[in-house]
Amino acid sequence: MSVVTDPRPVEGRLGERDLGFGVGLRMSHVPHIREHQPPVGFFEVISENFMDSRGARRHALDEIAERYPVVLHGMSLSVGSTDPLDFDYLARLKRLAEAVRAEWISDHVCWTGVLGLNTHDLLPLPFTEESLAHVTRRVRTAQDFLERRLVLENPSTYVEFVDSTLTDWEFLARLAGDADCGLLLDVNNVYVSATNHGFDPEEYLRALPHHRVVQMHLAGHTHCGTHVVDTHDAPVADPVWSLYRLAVRLTGGASTSLEWDERIPPFAVLEEELAKARRHAEHARDTGDAGYTEDSRDTGDSGAARGRGGQDA
Repeated sequence: MSVVTDPRPVEGRLGERDLGFGVGLRMSHVPHIREHQPPVGFFEVISENFMDSRGARRHALDEIAERYPVVLHGMSLSVGSTDPLDFDYLARLKRLAEAVRAEWISDHVCWTGVLGLNTHDLLPLPFTEESLAHVTRRVRTAQDFLERRLVLENPSTYVEFVDSTLTDWEFLARLAGDADCGLLLDVNNVYVSATNHGFDPEEYLRALPHHRVVQMHLAGHTHCGTHVVDTHDAPVADPVWSLYRLAVRLTGGASTSLEWDERIPPFAVLEEELAKARRHAEHARDTGDAGYTEDSRDTGDSGAARGRGGQDA
């Protein structure tokens, strides 16, 4: 199944173009992309995988960047860490963004290490006024260095700090305004965190500054009975599609990309998921779909089946 890409992306939120529907670039798909030039709107690239790369890997990215819009998605900016910002990392990131003409640079509202050690995980922040001020300063400094606005994502979380005085969505909304940054709304992460912590995902979506949502993420997860894990190894689950429709209705729609990082399927499967995303977005715009309802929750064994296999809602 093919996906018709938008022939002329239009200006979107915060001056960024609406790129339509895209996927995360995975090297196993490069031969297919070269041969078929699939009609996707853009490719999202993991920044760290290409910042220092040479040879065939970098040549593949440069080749794709000549044909498609590219956005960079980082894992190691660590805006919440108490370590000093890594300006060498920022310099390499800036050079990569300039080389591939990246539409924007995104990363996560988290910390990834301390004392110079990288855990290679997206660790949660305490949602306090002190933490908010700390992260805001660091985001502003990074943006000044990069000479462009960052787009920051809500990560999935599995634990919370007892000292938090703000909700996840309050923290994110205030950070976006105080730091004047964009948001990458990961709809699957909202569902995962809401299930793990027992909050209402619809309240989360409604509370965000919708005009700052530059991009949205979709992905699959695994329901483990007592908790949900953001595994990125399956089709998008029904309740996430429902939340996505609500997100489209609230934001008016934004560039949307599909993440699939484990048990990577043939590229045609990703195109099928993008086709579903387009249909859900069009349905939300045409009908004003209210999106998520209590009946949409996936719990227990039935949720596990949907998390692994997924269905087209």
